[in-house]
Amino acid sequence: MINNIITFSVRNKLIIGLFTCFIIGWGLYSLTKIPIDAVPDITNNQVQIITTSESLAAQEVEQYITYPVELAMNNLPGVQEIRSISRFGLSIVTVVFDEDLGTFLPRQLVSEKLKEAEQNIGSEYGTPQMGPITSGLGEIYQYTIEALPGYESLYDATELRTIQDWTIKRQLSGTKGIVEINSWGGYLKQYEVAINPNKLNSFDLTLSEIFTALQKNNQNTGGSYIEKGANLYFIRGKGLVGSIDEIKKIVVTKRNQVPITIADIGEVGIGHAPRFGAATMDGKGEAVIGIVMMLKDANTINVIADVKERIAEIQKTLPEGVVIKPFVD
Repeated sequence: MINNIITFSVRNKLIIGLFTCFIIGWGLYSLTKIPIDAVPDITNNQVQIITTSESLAAQEVEQYITYPVELAMNNLPGVQEIRSISRFGLSIVTVVFDEDLGTFLPRQLVSEKLKEAEQNIGSEYGTPQMGPITSGLGEIYQYTIEALPGYESLYDATELRTIQDWTIKRQLSGTKGIVEINSWGGYLKQYEVAINPNKLNSFDLTLSEIFTALQKNNQNTGGSYIEKGANLYFIRGKGLVGSIDEIKKIVVTKRNQVPITIADIGEVGIGHAPRFGAATMDGKGEAVIGIVMMLKDANTINVIADVKERIAEIQKTLPEGVVIKPFVD
């Protein structure tokens, strides 16, 4: 048979030449479609269940959160291993499944069991949630948000973190192949009310009354509508606070028909949420970092190309003096 193939090839050089060129062309085209990555992803088929609880120590996290979650996951089909980490305010349960179950079926099975776990945990301790559909090697693109020389006074760590969370992260979400964008470093901006204990006692108020007043006076509400001729006028109640001055004017209660506001019993200012770590870059102090997480089994080359294109578009929308600088690609 080999002799016949050789004889045919010698007698039909044109056909063999065209066939060879076709094979070479197809090979080059296939090479551009191979999902090449710097490091092969050898992560097993796993689903992580993450629960945060700010008020529990490690022992209570294990008792009230981790154990109920593990108990709910024990009877799932195709489970190879269940392991967990319980730390102060944090519980992580990792459920490893058989590879032949794929990526999404295990997450569906875990999602069904999470309702059972939530009932055993209780809402006061936290709500368990599944981690993103990614792997340990999904951090394909990392960048910093920096202020150019001469603009440092305009953009501190709090302002840069706000730009990352409310501008860059929201615009980058939705990119094909991206499952999550994480933020590191900086300060998470929040409005704070510092109550003066002496004034609180002098007005015979409690902290729970302050919490209730702040909660009820910081929301919008909708009503019905009024028909007038051919027009409809919708009724709205706008109570969502938008500034420090509006928080100060919130009424807590009345004494002798005189309203007592937040400004009468404390000070209102801008602070930051408690944090458990920080990020620095090149020894220059505080830095704000964004980490792009890729969808599991996605093509890294295509995803990176889409991310770079999207980052270039986002850069045009940022305030003057703020730039995005990638450091892991």
